[in-house]
Amino acid sequence: MELTTVWFVLIAVLWTGYFLLEGFDFGVGILLPLLSRDEADRRVIVASIGPVWDGNEVWLLVAGGATFAAFPEWYATLFSGFYLPLFLILLALIARGVALEYRGKSDSKRGWDRAFFWGSLGPAFLWGVAFANIVRGVPLDAGHEYTGTLFTLLNPFALLGGLATLLLFTLHGAVFLALRTMGELRQGAARTAKSLFPAALLVVMAFLLAAGGSRPAWWAAVALVALGLAGALVATLRGRDGWAFTASAVAVVALVAALFIGLFPNVLPALDPANSLTVTNAASSPYTLTVMTWVAGVFTPVVLAYQAWTYWIFRRRLTGAPAPASGRWSHQQNPMGGA
Repeated sequence: MELTTVWFVLIAVLWTGYFLLEGFDFGVGILLPLLSRDEADRRVIVASIGPVWDGNEVWLLVAGGATFAAFPEWYATLFSGFYLPLFLILLALIARGVALEYRGKSDSKRGWDRAFFWGSLGPAFLWGVAFANIVRGVPLDAGHEYTGTLFTLLNPFALLGGLATLLLFTLHGAVFLALRTMGELRQGAARTAKSLFPAALLVVMAFLLAAGGSRPAWWAAVALVALGLAGALVATLRGRDGWAFTASAVAVVALVAALFIGLFPNVLPALDPANSLTVTNAASSPYTLTVMTWVAGVFTPVVLAYQAWTYWIFRRRLTGAPAPASGRWSHQQNPMGGA
């Protein structure tokens, strides 16, 4: 396998990890005002992602850095042509991060909760818009410069993609909250997941079918999306929260896989195919890719092991009761809810 293909696959894996982990973070933020009845509920909801949300965002930084180093032409065209949507995503992520850090230090939490909500909803929608345009193709000239406008990116297919990721991440967050919480909050999260399933399945499948694809691997990924969503519903109905989260994770992974399978060997298609960016004409030199491959081979397993250890440490359910001495939220001993 050529190094350009290796790095295309690695970047796809990084984006998959980001959407898998940050997806339920977005869902939790979106559900904050919908599931919480009082401040105690809001504290539990925020605490459910407290130990991991900033680590989840590292996947975005690594994906962007890998794209810049491995495919600089792709990075330059993407971040110049998609500048305003990506800037809005950045602002939303900053607002969300500040809200998560400061809501516990403020007497008035309403403003921080709003920032958390909008800072989660905005990226959940805009990432879908961005990737829908990447898959569909955008107007590029012979120099690979974007020639459209902001409204070019807000086409019906892109808006459908934004709605698909918004619903999928919200469902993913509901299943995650059902796994991480107890009592009425868990029951509310499970009810929300059940109610979201029909809309999520309909919109996500409509988006994928509109995207089109002919490779057998693409159809396999689409089938996994449907099976993952169906599995999440069945497991939720049976109260198997661990299996429900696993199934929704499969749906997220399969969705991103389908997008990248449909994209290859392009990295940014042009409406005029002659101007498309591919893994060949957008790549760095072979020497650069070789050095990057050695570095990634050494450090990637270390990062994965560290993040897996973090999730293992914070795997237990939140009880919803603050510990007497520290005020931190304690954890119940059975984490998987019969998974």
